[in-house]
Amino acid sequence: MAEESSVRLGAARIAVQFFEPPAVHCARTIVMLHEGLGSIEMWKQFPARLACQTGARVLAYSRFGYGKSDALPAPYPALEMHEKEAIEVLPALLRALSIESPILFGHSDGASIALIHAGNAPCDVSGVIVLAPHVFVEEMCLASIERARRTFIETDLREKLAPYHDDPERAFWRWNNVWLDPAFRQWNIEHYLATIKCPVLAVQGHEDEYGTMAQLERIACAVPNAQLLKLQACRHSPHRDQAELVLNASRQFVSRL
Repeated sequence: MAEESSVRLGAARIAVQFFEPPAVHCARTIVMLHEGLGSIEMWKQFPARLACQTGARVLAYSRFGYGKSDALPAPYPALEMHEKEAIEVLPALLRALSIESPILFGHSDGASIALIHAGNAPCDVSGVIVLAPHVFVEEMCLASIERARRTFIETDLREKLAPYHDDPERAFWRWNNVWLDPAFRQWNIEHYLATIKCPVLAVQGHEDEYGTMAQLERIACAVPNAQLLKLQACRHSPHRDQAELVLNASRQFVSRL
């Protein structure tokens, strides 16, 4: 496992970390895209375990404003945030690190970014694994995000996020304000799904508090070669709640590629 470092993209730096497998069995690099409040540190031991299971080199990075990455001078407009990350930032990062045809591994908001990138550049992605993806906005998701807002204001959530972000206040509000922006209710990325050409593995927990199985069903309708994994006793973070099942499914998926 390499130490966390950074890459300059324009005027700001983005934190990155590579995880090397003990034996290489896959020529591709898995690029991990974190959730709305995530960072490299928030993945904990999962990237290293993913590298061991798949035999692939794994890259994790913190998006601008999260973890140890610099903040952007101005936040993206709410409806443009996922597309900016997928179509501008991610390709620039891959070029800077000389990564070609990656396997994208995204969780929650990171899953949405992975799907947009794969749909926008269908020839440049080898495969996509998405956990708890969002492709449209559900009322139950907004209700959970509103509860998170109250929790952040009324409890010690800010202190609990401090080990994972240089500026937990900035990280929280950057995520929360996007999703609770009234304009964001119209957000939908299904038009990107129809142009995805690579294999897709989509994973969702039955007890997910931020999304229903309708998210996976929309993906299955639009992506002919999508494989679905629906998990019992699993909430919004399958890589934590059912880590062994996710690792096993990821290993099989990567081996087929």
